Amino acid sequence: MSATIAGDRARLSRHLITAWVGVLGTFLVVWSLLPLYNMVRVALQEKEEILASQIFPQTATLHSFETVVHESYWLLGNFWGQMRLSFLIGIAVTALTLIIGTLTAFTIGRMRIKQGWMLTNAALMTYVIPMSFLAIPFYGIMGKYGLLDNPFAVIAVEVTFATPYAIFIFQQYGASIPLELDEAARIDGASPPQIYFQIYLPLMAPALVAIGTYALLLSWNEYLYAFLLLSSSGNITVPVGLGKFLNSDEAPWNYLMAAAIIYAIPPMAIYYAVRRKMTSGLTMGGVKG
Repeated sequence: MSATIAGDRARLSRHLITAWVGVLGTFLVVWSLLPLYNMVRVALQEKEEILASQIFPQTATLHSFETVVHESYWLLGNFWGQMRLSFLIGIAVTALTLIIGTLTAFTIGRMRIKQGWMLTNAALMTYVIPMSFLAIPFYGIMGKYGLLDNPFAVIAVEVTFATPYAIFIFQQYGASIPLELDEAARIDGASPPQIYFQIYLPLMAPALVAIGTYALLLSWNEYLYAFLLLSSSGNITVPVGLGKFLNSDEAPWNYLMAAAIIYAIPPMAIYYAVRRKMTSGLTMGGVKG
């Protein structure tokens, strides 16, 4: 009898825990999706309806998206030019981060450089100082080299902040690749560049995807340094261009939300296309070899 009562209590306890987890999970999902829904709702409304109290748009329209696509509002006059510059900066930051990170990790881990671990730790020490604290020093450095209002300045800054993490992940992931592969390749007459391109990089594919996505998203979402280092209207990125909406006397929130949604589509598509390899790359890199 007592065993039956204990079993019933255990089942009741499990049901209560399951119900509580379900309620909490539902709350967190709604809480997370609510800002995204509000963005979509505002983008589908006309300017006169934005401040209305309705939860759902009365008359949903794609006029805001058409305005962004055709650049028919003065603050969106160079939207696709800004988008193109954001792409170029993101691709450059991703490529340079992968090149510098893999070459450094390969040199330290595969070439067996003495005290190479000190370089990795020294690189990670750069994260002790927040990015925002270094804005003024970076501005002064770029001014001395004549790189103000030049996309290369933003690229250099983003690569500076993305590379230490890339080196750490590549070195930890590379530790899972047997050194016997390198030794066998050397016996067959392979040079270090051949080992790097034909053995090291193919086996590092998950980590390359993970760090590449990380570097791309880092540069794609950058606002502070793009705002500080790029000034001319024809030489700014989308985040800086969208920030100008908040400085104007008239703020058409529907155009702003529509432009933000369009700008968010490429990184979302890239992330969901490579999320499995990205997860495996970061997981392997988080375990010390």
